[in-house]
Amino acid sequence: MTATRRDFVTAAAAGSLIPGQAPLLPTVRFGGQDVTRLILGTNPMFGYSHVSMNLDLAMREWMTHDRRVETVLRAERAGINTWQLHYHNDTMAMVDALREQGSKIRMFLLSDFELHKDFSLIPATAKRGFIGMAHHGNRTDEAFRERKMDRVREFVLRVRDTGVMAGVSAHNPEALDYIESAGWPVDYYMTCFYRVSRTVEETRAALGGEAPLGEAFLEGDPDRMTRFVRLTKRPCLGFKVLGAGHRARRREHIETAFRYAFSRMKPSDAVIVGMFPRYRDEVGENVEVARAVL
Repeated sequence: MTATRRDFVTAAAAGSLIPGQAPLLPTVRFGGQDVTRLILGTNPMFGYSHVSMNLDLAMREWMTHDRRVETVLRAERAGINTWQLHYHNDTMAMVDALREQGSKIRMFLLSDFELHKDFSLIPATAKRGFIGMAHHGNRTDEAFRERKMDRVREFVLRVRDTGVMAGVSAHNPEALDYIESAGWPVDYYMTCFYRVSRTVEETRAALGGEAPLGEAFLEGDPDRMTRFVRLTKRPCLGFKVLGAGHRARRREHIETAFRYAFSRMKPSDAVIVGMFPRYRDEVGENVEVARAVL
């Protein structure tokens, strides 16, 4: 056993890594494929904690390539069959490593880095077996704020040309309302439960003139986004349902957040949750809670 794998096993709960795969979590139909309603996210694998710089660094230091791959495999064994990742050289290397190890994990891709800058990469990327490819949420919010949504629409059309499902991610439900009203040929949405992309000025306007230090997780944001989710006929993938860990301090908090998400979204929708199994078995815990809630 390698040192990396030994560390991973030690970090997980004793006996939680069982041979073979547990029964799948409940699924929904997405682009002709069955997708578990709990999907593994990627932010913790690359140090995007939305909490602090120190936690970002801790995540990046611990999440080596091998641990990232093992986290996906652990989720697959626990009953999750889908992973949402962003475009990056390191994530593409993970895809290769997972396939070499026999993983059948299904994947949704979020545009990022070079793929966001260079749309000519879309056709080759689409051939890697993604169910769908979505425009990055922060970039969508920025485009909506700057009234430059043509670039987002171009991404959607180019992805659709490949035959892969074309999605748009956003933190601001108003951006998605705009897309719906314009009748874009979007196949699905990625819908953030917290509008963490607000500028300082937008946050002050929302809070009556005052802004917190750092990102604002406003308690009314989930209601605002899930209102859109219920109105659109398109399937949605909800993310940040645990508020980047702010709603995951205790198991009962996770259960409350999951119950809220699944009750407020459509039966055809799913949620994406990032997991960082350094200090506790977050994969096993989240799967257990999802099974109980669903």
